[in-house]
Amino acid sequence: MTTASNSTRRMNGGQALAEMLRLSEVGPMFGMGGFQLLPFYEAMRALGLKHFLINDERCGAFAADAYARVTNRPGVCDGTLGPGATNLVTGLVESFNAGIPQVVLIGDTNRDHSWKNMTQEARQIEILRPAVKDVLRIESTKRIPELVRRAFAIATSGRCGPVVLDVPEDVAHGEYDFDAADFRVDPATLKAQARRTRPDPHELERTAALIAKAERPLLLVGGGIHVSEAYEALAALAEAHNIPVAHTMSGKGAIACTSPLSAGVFGRYSRIANDLVATSDALIVAGCKLGEIATKRFQLFAPGAKIIHIDICPEELGRTTPAEIGMAADARLALADLATALGDGKAMRAKRQAYCDEIPARMAKWREGARERLESTEKPINVGRLMNELNTLMPEDSILVADGGFAGHWGGLLYDTKRAGRHFIADRGFASIGYGVPGSLGAQLAAGKRRVVGMTGDGGFNMTIGDLETARRSGTPFVICVFNNAASGYVKALQHSMYGKGNYQSSDLVEMNYARIADAMGCKGIRVEDPEKLSGALREGLENTSTPTVLDIVVTRDPAKMLPGVDNRTLTVAKGDRPV
Repeated sequence: MTTASNSTRRMNGGQALAEMLRLSEVGPMFGMGGFQLLPFYEAMRALGLKHFLINDERCGAFAADAYARVTNRPGVCDGTLGPGATNLVTGLVESFNAGIPQVVLIGDTNRDHSWKNMTQEARQIEILRPAVKDVLRIESTKRIPELVRRAFAIATSGRCGPVVLDVPEDVAHGEYDFDAADFRVDPATLKAQARRTRPDPHELERTAALIAKAERPLLLVGGGIHVSEAYEALAALAEAHNIPVAHTMSGKGAIACTSPLSAGVFGRYSRIANDLVATSDALIVAGCKLGEIATKRFQLFAPGAKIIHIDICPEELGRTTPAEIGMAADARLALADLATALGDGKAMRAKRQAYCDEIPARMAKWREGARERLESTEKPINVGRLMNELNTLMPEDSILVADGGFAGHWGGLLYDTKRAGRHFIADRGFASIGYGVPGSLGAQLAAGKRRVVGMTGDGGFNMTIGDLETARRSGTPFVICVFNNAASGYVKALQHSMYGKGNYQSSDLVEMNYARIADAMGCKGIRVEDPEKLSGALREGLENTSTPTVLDIVVTRDPAKMLPGVDNRTLTVAKGDRPV
C-alpha cells in the first residue's frame, strides 16, 4: 500500500478526494465544475493536479476513455449535479460496453435539502447506474478515502469499466479530522488488468488436446487483448504453433497487422479472415464478446464449429455463440498457460506450415483487389486513398483514433498497425458519433510526444467542434482528418443500399470549410480536394507540434462509395438486416 506522508489534519471532502487521486497517480482529468464540487477543484489547484475544463461533459468522458485505452490506467472525468451528470451518459456507456476503466466524480444535492425541488436536481444515480459498472454514493466525508480505493479496485478488476462516485454537496464541503493512515492506495488496483485469474486446469487440458489435433486452428482476438496487455503471450502462442491471428476492430494491434500471421479483421468487414473461419477446425476466441459485428449478426460460424472461448467475464461464455470449451480467465495468463500446455510445438508447427503460408499469399491477393481504392486518383477523394497514405506515413509508434460511423469501419478494414499494441482506437463499445476530437485529445495527452491522428466525419466533427478549443488550450497537437462529404455518410449509404439512388431523408449537411473554421479557432487548417496532395497535407500536419491540425478532406459524395465494402452497389439487403 502507498500512504500519504501527512500527519492527522482537518480536511474537507474535496481535499480528501484530490489527495486520494494524487496518491493514485491519475493522469489528466476532464470536467466542468459546479458549486457541489468546488472544494475538489480548489484542492486540485492547490496540489497542482492536471485538470482540463471541457466544453461538453460527454467529451470529457470520451477523452478519459481514450486516455485509459492508451495507458490502461483509469481515466478520470467529472460532472456537476444534474445536466453535468446526465451529459456523461453516452461516454460512460462507451467505456462500460468496451470494458475500459474510469473513475467518475459527480456532484449531488446537499442531503439536508434533497428532493425539495433543488436546482438541477434529477434522479441522476438511477440514470447512471445502468450505464456504468458501479455507482458508489459517498454518504459521509470520512469515508471518501475508503470509497475512492473501492472505485479503483472495481474499475480495474474483472471486466473493467467506469465507476461513479456520487458526492453530495455537504460531503464535498464538509470537514473531518483524517488520520495519515486513512490515505492509502493499493498499487495493484491502479492499472488494468488487476486481480488476474488463471484458467481451470481441466478446461486447459481439454483445450490443448483439441488444438493439438487441429490442422487449421485460428485465433480470434478482441479488445480484451489490449486491456490484458497479452501481446507477448499471444505472439508466443501463435508463432510457436503456427496459428494465424484475426482481430475485431477493437482488437486491431493485438499483433502487428504487417505480421505474416495476421489475417486482419473478421466479422462484418473482412479481408481474408472470414474465409479462414469457414475452413478452421479450431477457433480460439480470446478477449472478445462475439457480438453482432464480430459475428456478422451471429451468422459467421457454421453450426458445430469447434470454438474455444476465453474471456475474463464468465457471463460472456456462450452468451451469443455456443462454445465447446469456455474458460473464464485473464487473456494473458490463459494464452501463456495454453502455450505451456501445448509444449514446444515443433511437430505442430511443421504440420501447419503450408496453412500459414496461405496467409501472406491470400493477403497479397486481397491487397491487389483493394488497389483501386487504396491508390484511387478520383475526385472527390476516395477514403481508401487516405487510408493508404496513413499506412505509408504514420510512424510505427503512432496512434490512429477513429470516430464512430464509417471512420471506424474504413480504419478497421484498411489501416495497418506496424507493431503490437493499442495503436488503433475506435469507439466500438457504443459506436457513438463524436468520439474523434475528444478521443484524439485524450489519446494525445496519454501518448506524449508520439503522434496521434484522428478520423471523423463532418457530422461527428459538428457534434464536438467546441472541444477543438479544449485541444488548443491543452496543447495537444493531434491531427484530425475530417471526412467532408456534406452528409451523415453512414446513414446516407444505408439509405442508398436499401431504398435506391436519390431516396435520402435527413442525411445531408451544409457544405462547410472546416479548415477556415480551424484557422479561426487558432488551430492549423488545411483543406484537401486533390488526392495527390493528401500526402503533403498529412506530412504538414504531423510536423506541426504547436497546435491541433484539422485536415478538411473533401471525400466522395457518391453514397455507393461511402462504405469500405468491396462493392457496395451489389449489396443485397433482406428485410430486417443491416447490410454492413
